Amino acid sequence: MRRICSFVWLLNVPAALAQAPTPVDAIWSARWVVTMDAQRRVIKNAAVAVAGDHIVDVGSRADIDRRYSARQRLDRPDAILAPGLINTHTHAAMSLFRGIADDMNLQEWLTKYIFPAEAKNVDREFVRWGTRLALLEMALSGTTTYADMYYFEDTVAEVTKQAGLRGVLGETVIGFPAPDYKTPQASLAATEQFFKQYANDPLIVPAVAPHAIYTVPNDVLQAARALANRYHKPLEIHLAETKTENDESLAKRKLTPTAALDLLGVLNGWTLAAHGVWLSDADMAILKRRDTGLAHNPSSNMKLASGVARVGKILSLGIPMGLGTDGVAGSNNDHNMMEEMDLAAKLQKVTTGDPRALPAEEAVEMATITGARALHMEKLIGSLEKNKRADMITISLTGAHAVPLYNVYSQLVYALKGSDVTDVMVNGRPIVRDRRMLTLDASPILLKAAEYQERVKKSLGMH
Repeated sequence: MRRICSFVWLLNVPAALAQAPTPVDAIWSARWVVTMDAQRRVIKNAAVAVAGDHIVDVGSRADIDRRYSARQRLDRPDAILAPGLINTHTHAAMSLFRGIADDMNLQEWLTKYIFPAEAKNVDREFVRWGTRLALLEMALSGTTTYADMYYFEDTVAEVTKQAGLRGVLGETVIGFPAPDYKTPQASLAATEQFFKQYANDPLIVPAVAPHAIYTVPNDVLQAARALANRYHKPLEIHLAETKTENDESLAKRKLTPTAALDLLGVLNGWTLAAHGVWLSDADMAILKRRDTGLAHNPSSNMKLASGVARVGKILSLGIPMGLGTDGVAGSNNDHNMMEEMDLAAKLQKVTTGDPRALPAEEAVEMATITGARALHMEKLIGSLEKNKRADMITISLTGAHAVPLYNVYSQLVYALKGSDVTDVMVNGRPIVRDRRMLTLDASPILLKAAEYQERVKKSLGMH
């Protein structure tokens, strides 16, 4: 009898093992999980299981709890769990110039204030502390990936890795002496070393960033493209931001900026173009054909009176257009992607006269999965799906402005704020918990920002 019982027990061992929960590193749960997957599933009382740097499973909390056991647990019954927000265009270190010059157009802002301020103040330490300030602000408001364009970008990469965010980081190439390199050729040589240094980094995608068609000579634009293609890395550029840029290109080249860049071969490869305000239908056809990603910057375009991008038309053509804050030195003044979703949706409605233009769900798409497509990184980030990188945030629903809730997308875009973000994970690593950043110490960053404020004011003769 004892032998029969033992035999029966042995037969049941595989079944027992199959029912044992699979160990994972973390399980995060919330009242709502907004997946942004192909089906746009919004799952109530749901959870996400994470192992290492990637998502293992997404489903109901009951199902995830039955199938997995976690070493680290985060339960937010009064929150939304969503993909991390993707800021597709900014200049992070310019945080230390926040509000230095407001209420003017782009050309005046750049030539009379920003370029002189940079020449007098920007060095490697300025970039280090300015980037830290930006990362602190971005992470605390739910951004997990950002596309940057500035100087000393290897230092930006170093600080970004330490903070635990994901970055597509473009070393600026410009046609006059820059704070880091005095010639475009030196900038390109440094960019090549940057490419080699971060060839296969889990968080950093190095990029080359020729500033714009009006600040970079043709041969340098072509050299930047050739360099990016040789290393299979992205090229970032400002494109069709203002009417002035568009009109000057038509006058000097008899071509729009988009057509001119295409003729030069600059769009022939992995490209992220910022703004796209002044695009003709023919320009859009070029961008579609070249699979160029775009970054829409509603706050910046409004504040500098640059114009309004035809977002609905662009998206309808299948051109991936994400959202960006731009820099905070006067073209926006903050890195709040929740605000960009809200403004993007409302700006399209008021300028088209159609309240159905850019509905809330599309605005959330732009800040997540469509932004990932603009970066050509949609296989890794932008949605909560099995085998994608574990980049996710929780957003509290406990505030007076957060209730009642009838539609999750509506709440995300029109009611919730960056300050409602409670927790942030990037690449499987928690970097914000209970609204406190775990990877950066805020106190010295804020002290250093105050110190730089006085230094910048003195350099510019401000009182």
